[in-house]
Amino acid sequence: MATIIFCISWLLLITCISSAMLSSVSGAFDDDRKAYIVYMGDRPKGDISPSSLHMSMLKEILGSEASTHLLYSYKRSFNGFVVKLTEEEKLRVAAMDGVVSVFPNEKKQLHTTRSWDFMGFPQQVNRTTLESDIIIGVLDTGIWPESDSFKDEGFGPPPSKWKGACQTTNFTCNNKIVGARHYRSDGLFGIDDLQSPRDSKGHGTHTASTAAGGLVSTTSLMGLGLGTARGGVPSARIAVYKICWYDGCDDADILAAFDDAIADGVDLISLSVGGSPEDYLRDSIAIGSFHAMKHGILTSASGGNSGPELSTVSNVSPWALTVAASTTDRKFLTKLQLGNNMVFEGVSVNTFDQKNAMYPIIYAGAVPNTTANYTKFLSRYCFRNSLDSNLVKGKIILCDSLGNGASALVAGAAASALVAGAAGIVMRDGGNKDVAYVFPLPATYLGVEDGASAFNYINSTRYKTVPSPFEKLNPSAIIYKSNELKDTLAPYVATFSSRGPNTVTNDILKLVIESMPNSLIDVVLALSAFPLNDLTSPEAELAYGAGHINPLKAVNPGLVYDAGVVDYIKFLCGQGYNTTDLRLVTGDSSTCTKATTGLVWDLNLPSFALSAVPLHTFNRNFTRTVTNVGSPMSTYRVTIKAPDALKISVEPAVLAFTSLGQKLSFVVKVQGLIGRTRVSASMVWDDGVHTVRSPIAVYGF
Repeated sequence: MATIIFCISWLLLITCISSAMLSSVSGAFDDDRKAYIVYMGDRPKGDISPSSLHMSMLKEILGSEASTHLLYSYKRSFNGFVVKLTEEEKLRVAAMDGVVSVFPNEKKQLHTTRSWDFMGFPQQVNRTTLESDIIIGVLDTGIWPESDSFKDEGFGPPPSKWKGACQTTNFTCNNKIVGARHYRSDGLFGIDDLQSPRDSKGHGTHTASTAAGGLVSTTSLMGLGLGTARGGVPSARIAVYKICWYDGCDDADILAAFDDAIADGVDLISLSVGGSPEDYLRDSIAIGSFHAMKHGILTSASGGNSGPELSTVSNVSPWALTVAASTTDRKFLTKLQLGNNMVFEGVSVNTFDQKNAMYPIIYAGAVPNTTANYTKFLSRYCFRNSLDSNLVKGKIILCDSLGNGASALVAGAAASALVAGAAGIVMRDGGNKDVAYVFPLPATYLGVEDGASAFNYINSTRYKTVPSPFEKLNPSAIIYKSNELKDTLAPYVATFSSRGPNTVTNDILKLVIESMPNSLIDVVLALSAFPLNDLTSPEAELAYGAGHINPLKAVNPGLVYDAGVVDYIKFLCGQGYNTTDLRLVTGDSSTCTKATTGLVWDLNLPSFALSAVPLHTFNRNFTRTVTNVGSPMSTYRVTIKAPDALKISVEPAVLAFTSLGQKLSFVVKVQGLIGRTRVSASMVWDDGVHTVRSPIAVYGF
C-alpha cells in the first residue's frame, strides 16, 4: 500500500464562496455571447499581420464592435483568436476561409523527495554540462519564486536562444526562473487569485520543482519523508506560464501560453492539466502540442486523475507524451488507538502529536447541525457546515466517506471538522488506500472493516455501564503521528491515475509511468520502460502504457522509433481531415491523397494497439521503422511473448545494421480472437547489449 501525498486546504471554503460571487457577477455583464476559440492553423507566411487579419475578419461579422469582443490573438507560433460570439455569429465565422475549427473556450482541470531515487535516477548520476541550457516551460498555476528549489546560485545568464519575458508584478525572475507570464482571458479573478505569475495554489510550484527543482537537503514535512528534494534535471531552467486559477484552466489561456512558450524558446513543455479528450483540432492541448512538435519541442502532459475506470485518459494526441502515475516504495501509515486498546492502521500523513492524550470520539451521524437543517444521514459524511460545533468541539469525529476517497470530498470533510473545532478526524470507506492525504488536523483514513470496528466501539461504549455508580463510559481514542514504511510491492499504478483505451483513436496506446502524482518532463522514448506486475496493476497496458521508465537505460536505448511532422500529417489524413484544413494546420502544401494517407496502425510509435470486435477473428499488420543509435555494426533478433489467444509474427525477424543512423523497417502481424477482455503481449529486439521492448495490447470493448 504505497502512498502519494495530496495536500488539503481549508481555504477551499473561500474558493467556493469566490466562485459563486464571480459567477453572479459575470452573469450580470454577459449577453448571449460566449467565448470561442477560432483556430486557423499555422502562422501566416510573409508580412501578413495575424492581428490585422483577425480584426478584418471580425469586422465582417461584428462591425464596429469587433474590438470589443476580441479577447486574444494568437500570432507568435500559430494562428487564431478568441472572441465572444453568438451562436449565429459562430456559424458565420466557422464558414470563413482560413478557419480550421471553432470551439467553445471551456475549462480544463488540474489533474516527493524519494521519487527520483526510486526510479533509478540517483542524485550522483553523471550529468551533461548542457543541462543548464535546457529551458522547461511549465504551464500550471504559476510558481513561488522564493522557494529554495528555485535559487539561482551557480547559474550564469540564460542561453542566447531565450526570447521570453518576465512579468514583474509581485514577482521577480532570476537565472533559474528565466521567464514568467500569466493569462486570464475573461479578466475574472477569485479572492485568493494573485494577478501575477506567483502561485497561490501550490500545484505549479510542485510540478516545476519535480521537473527541475534544485537540490534542497534535509527536506521533510515535520520530520516525515526526510531527504533531499530535487527535480529530475536540477540544473535546467524554468519558464513559468500561469494558466490555471481558482476555477480551472481556460482553453484560451492554454493556447496563449503555448503560443508564447514556443516562440520564447523553451526546449520542453510540461503541463498537468486535462479534460475530456476532443477531436484533435478542437482540443487546445492537442493543437498547442502539435505546433510545439513542429518546432522540435516535446510536450509532456498528464494522463489524468479519473481512474481507476477505463477510457478516462486525457491528452491522447500521438505527438505528445502522456504520463500516468504510479506509487513509490514509501508509504505513510497512521495508527488509531481506541479506549479499549484496539489499534488500527490507516493511511494519512499526520504530523500532529496528541501527546499520548485520549480524546472523546463520536460518530458524525450523531451530531448533525440541525439549525442548518442537516439530518443525521447527511452529517455522517461531514459535509461542510453539517456538524454541530457545540457537540464536536474537542472531540475526534468518525466520518463516512462517499465514493473512492475523492480528494474534494476528503477536503470538505476535513474542513468541516476543523471549522467545527474537532480534535481529530477518522474517515472510513471501501476505496483504495494508495493515496495519503495531508489534513489540517490529526487524521487517519480507515478501510471498511476497521472503520466498522471503530463505529461499533463508539456505539457499544456509549450505552455500557459499570456496576457503580452506573455512569456511562465515554468512548475515547488517540491518533498517533504517522510512521514511514517501505512498500515492497511498488511500483504499481495509482488508483486515481486515468486509464485507457484512447477514446479519440482507439488503436493508439498512450501512457508512460512516473512515480509521482503529476506529469513531469521526460526526454526518453518509452523503449527502455519496463512493464509492471499485472497483479498490482490489473489493467496492464491500459493503465501503464509502455511501462515504468528507466531514465538511465534511456540514455542508450539502441534503437528508436522516429516520428515527425510528415508521419503525423499522414496520420491526420488517415483520420479523415481534408487537404484544405491540413494545409492551414501545417502551413505548407501538404495534401491528403491515397499515397499520403496513413493507417493508424502504421504510425511509427513504439507500441502496438488493436481494438478488436469481441468474438470475431482479427488479422492486422503493423509497419514500423527503427533507427540505429546504438552500435554501428549490430544485429538485432526479435523475441515475442504472447498468450495462446494471439498469434504474432515479425518479418524480418533479424535486423542487421551497418552504421549509426541507419533505418530498417519490419512488419508485425497480429492474429487471433478474444472476448470482451484485454490481452497483453510484447516484442523485444535484442542485440546482446540493448533490449528494446514494445508492448502489444489487444482489447475487445
